[in-house]
Amino acid sequence: MTDRDGTTEPWQESAPGILRLPSGRLVRGRALRRPLPGGPRPTYAVHLLGRRAPEVPWESVWLRWPDFRLPADPDTARAVLTDAWERAADERVEIACGGGRGRTGTALACLAVLDGVPADEAVDHVRRHYDRHAVETPWQRRYVRRFSA
Repeated sequence: MTDRDGTTEPWQESAPGILRLPSGRLVRGRALRRPLPGGPRPTYAVHLLGRRAPEVPWESVWLRWPDFRLPADPDTARAVLTDAWERAADERVEIACGGGRGRTGTALACLAVLDGVPADEAVDHVRRHYDRHAVETPWQRRYVRRFSA
């Protein structure tokens, strides 16, 4: 989805939920249980849920990822997250789960790894720049540490 003039304006870095990656890419993390924030809509979203995500009026993909767990298919997760990272160079990419912290934080940390943050520093990076409670479980932290670019 592009804006009316055919371009895609980037996220506003100061908007709620925006994570700036070291490369300058901006990605929005969000809780699906909360109302859609004001401002521009995503052009692409990754929904991290245990069951099929609700329909949205922009391009999205559902990644089966039960609450407090890890992705059901790690190979698919890697492909989806790599695609999201690549799209974030030119599109408004949103990563979202129910609460916007555990699964979303884990996925954002994986994007940080793809962006060059060392895997053992990615959780701290997301906690500093997105949400201090991001990545909620020990196995989510371990997943990020084992995720490689």
